[in-house]
Amino acid sequence: MACAAVVVLALGLFARTGLPGLLGDASGGILYAALMYLLLAFLLPGARRWRLAGAAVVVCMLIELFQLTPYPARWGAQWPPLRLVLGTTFNAWDLPAYVAGAAAVFLLDLRFGRRTGGRRPAGGPPV
Repeated sequence: MACAAVVVLALGLFARTGLPGLLGDASGGILYAALMYLLLAFLLPGARRWRLAGAAVVVCMLIELFQLTPYPARWGAQWPPLRLVLGTTFNAWDLPAYVAGAAAVFLLDLRFGRRTGGRRPAGGPPV
């Protein structure tokens, strides 16, 4: 999960800085949610995948809604790397991108992700 997160982070930074307009914005939002899923999966290895996807969407949307306040822009001006984490301005088009990103990484995780070797985690089925 950590290695995948590093790759997604690099792709996300490229998308936000190297792709123009809507393409860069949408792909950046999708990759942001994918990164959030991977970070949560790394931190909570026993969590069910659908819960990770839901939590990734909620966290991303809360961060996006936080951009309706002046704080992310202020904090980003004081320490520019924070702009990459919190953003600076609200964009409603990012909300569906977060859902798409979390859904995509959820499906990829189901197909190629963690294997339990036939055993189910303590919390129930692996999904």
